[in-house]
Amino acid sequence: MAERNRLPSTADVLIVGAGPVGLTLAASLVAEGVDVVLLDKQAEGANTSRAAVVHARTLEVLRDLGVTDELVRHGVVVPRFTVRDRDRTLMSIDFTELPTDYPFTLMVPQNVTEKVLLDRLHALGGQVHRPHEVTAVAQDAGGVTVTTATGETVSAAYVVGTDGMHSTVREQTGIGFTGDTYAESFVLADVHLDWDLPGDEVVLFFAPAGLAVVAPLPGGRHRVVATTDEAPDHPGRDDVQAILDARGPGERPAQVRDVVWSSRFRVHHRLADHYRAGRLLLAGDSAHVHSPAGGQGMNTGIQDAVALAARLTAVVRDGAPETELDRYEAERRPVAAEVVALTHRMTRLATLGRGPLQKVRNAVLRTLDWLPVVERTVAMTLSELMTDPERRARR
Repeated sequence: MAERNRLPSTADVLIVGAGPVGLTLAASLVAEGVDVVLLDKQAEGANTSRAAVVHARTLEVLRDLGVTDELVRHGVVVPRFTVRDRDRTLMSIDFTELPTDYPFTLMVPQNVTEKVLLDRLHALGGQVHRPHEVTAVAQDAGGVTVTTATGETVSAAYVVGTDGMHSTVREQTGIGFTGDTYAESFVLADVHLDWDLPGDEVVLFFAPAGLAVVAPLPGGRHRVVATTDEAPDHPGRDDVQAILDARGPGERPAQVRDVVWSSRFRVHHRLADHYRAGRLLLAGDSAHVHSPAGGQGMNTGIQDAVALAARLTAVVRDGAPETELDRYEAERRPVAAEVVALTHRMTRLATLGRGPLQKVRNAVLRTLDWLPVVERTVAMTLSELMTDPERRARR
């Protein structure tokens, strides 16, 4: 529902973009007594599932905000990630032995995640100001002034762009966004389907035609993500069925009953050259975008938000020097660089054509599947537990 309200004229921190990352950052700052203004150009929040994977590390960092139990209550617990070539299992990753209170992947639609975060922000006394499109951002030694499309202005000590790949805040900073665009488009669809594979695992199918990911969602649905040369803007049942016929189980094919929601999009793999330009900072898709293989995108962004909230609180509330903000980039940009590289490799590995390279890939994966140390490493990486600074220090 739209939250029409008068814009405050000042704030300690102004956040542009009220997706999961912006909501997490705002709630985390408000919980620490920081004066926050959160703007979003949309009249209301997400009403589609979009990002649907919440990994163990994200559940850990959201625990202090008091939303993890609610997310788990609304989601589907998935303890296993499997890589397959049609009917052959190449690698099976078990999360149940991970050193965390959340040894699983949680499948929960993004609109649900956003509602849980928004409810928490409201409970803490915060709000989202909608719809306000930011058109200009100007900073000087004393602060930042943000101007909206209607000519309203807000002054803040710091501004954070959580406004996505086409971030206005990043464009105003002049920070480069280095990378490229995949030639393929990606299909995203939530469907009802019938198939014989277990209902408690995320499956990544490798196929010459491209990758396909199938994962359970609440309400008996499944999420299908797939690469394709071209797809309609809103893929239908026949489109999704054709994808699963070509890439999914062969002996007992999946049957798509209906499509609940679908979309097509282009994917980039890009990383901001810096996360800070003076009093302007970036988090989430404003700072990094990549293939959806592995479901790391929203998770990395939410973890950005929690880390940045701690740095901003130290500076704004506790009087720490501004150099504290440089530690945010030092901590989080290497994590994003690893995620961009990992998801790019997964995407390219999944799309090897038929022939010797495909056979070598499959043989290597089946061999590695027998090595416990490899399974643990992959599980720690996919769950993003290795993004924890303490765990990284012990690596």
